[in-house]
Amino acid sequence: MLSGLTIRGRCLLAAGVAAGVCSLVLDERDLLRVAVFVVALPLLALLLAGRARFGLGARREVAPTRVPVGSEAQVRLHLTGSGRLPIGGLVLEDGAPHALGGRPRFRLNAVPRRGGAVLTYEVTPALRGIHHIGPLRTRIGDPFGLSEFERELADRTRLVAVPKVHRLSGLPAGSGLGTGEDGSTRLRAGHGEDDVMVRQYRHGDDIRRVHWKSTARRDELMVRVEERPWHGGVTVLLDRRSAAHRGSGARSSLEWAVSAVASVCVHLHRNGQQVRLVTEDGQLLAGGSGPDAGRDDEVVLDALAAVRSSAQRDLVCSGDPGEGHELIAVLGETTTAAVDELTRLRPQGTRSLAVLLDVRAWNGESASGGFDPKRTARRLRGAGWSVVVADGPRASLPELWRGLCSERTDSEAAAS
Repeated sequence: MLSGLTIRGRCLLAAGVAAGVCSLVLDERDLLRVAVFVVALPLLALLLAGRARFGLGARREVAPTRVPVGSEAQVRLHLTGSGRLPIGGLVLEDGAPHALGGRPRFRLNAVPRRGGAVLTYEVTPALRGIHHIGPLRTRIGDPFGLSEFERELADRTRLVAVPKVHRLSGLPAGSGLGTGEDGSTRLRAGHGEDDVMVRQYRHGDDIRRVHWKSTARRDELMVRVEERPWHGGVTVLLDRRSAAHRGSGARSSLEWAVSAVASVCVHLHRNGQQVRLVTEDGQLLAGGSGPDAGRDDEVVLDALAAVRSSAQRDLVCSGDPGEGHELIAVLGETTTAAVDELTRLRPQGTRSLAVLLDVRAWNGESASGGFDPKRTARRLRGAGWSVVVADGPRASLPELWRGLCSERTDSEAAAS
């Protein structure tokens, strides 16, 4: 109970006790009366401050609730005062984590009973992840400054910081089909005008998408579905092993890999591809079976926002990570054993692509270290993979992706 006293209140209480002791020793009744008053004053202030109903309420709004790393989100605090006692001289502190810039503090002179007050501030996530803003706290005391209590006004609010997505262009030949031939030709093969996918017209659909033959046949307005039918899709593999990456914080090689995987998944979605997102141990993060399971950007980005590094040291696959379909892997430090593990279970002729990170550049290590990304890239290419190497944190993912789309495997070069 006494923990709510301020330094001033405790000093006054100690002085009152000392005065009471002196009054008993000196047999001074007047001093005893003063001592009783001095002791009672902070205790009475403590009791009233602890039980007083100030009627201060608050709620928090975060817009947007999902932002890419490095982008701003606005936080609005709506305060309302409905109590009988006047509210003023408040210091409010919102519990924003360090990754969002620290805890903002506000000093409020008064809270109007009508309309309340609105406080705003911006947060910029420096790290991806699921962050919690709050709780909002204030300290309320008596007018004499003898007691002070901390009150929680608003609970926590979630803010999801998703990886940064780079805009990519182009697709590898045969993307989504697991073969080396042109995928767009395969997708169109056997699908004429009569086999077009249609559905009922919905309010807001573009009138240019109306399929008039189906409309006349069914006697109701039908529109074309722009999505391509699923033909196996693409598996994107994220190597999240802590032993395979270097650096720390937002500039680590793992964060670069997560951003690269997010960009690839979103780009494939925009091009009508089904995407399965898995980790190096085969854990499914997003996607799967079903016509729309692998085309939701928000599901993929939320999964990548929450992903953490793995303590697994070696890359071990219990089966084909691509499940017989096309595989795009973003790999950290990859040993010879890991290359053999990746390649031995892949079906012959199935398209496999890799973005290989030269993780030494993220930690300033010398090129004479044990890991040689060029040697690893040669082994992967020898197994029929298309490979590009990211040579540091400043490597441009759009350029690497264009190189991956244009690179020909050894088997394709031999066939030509």
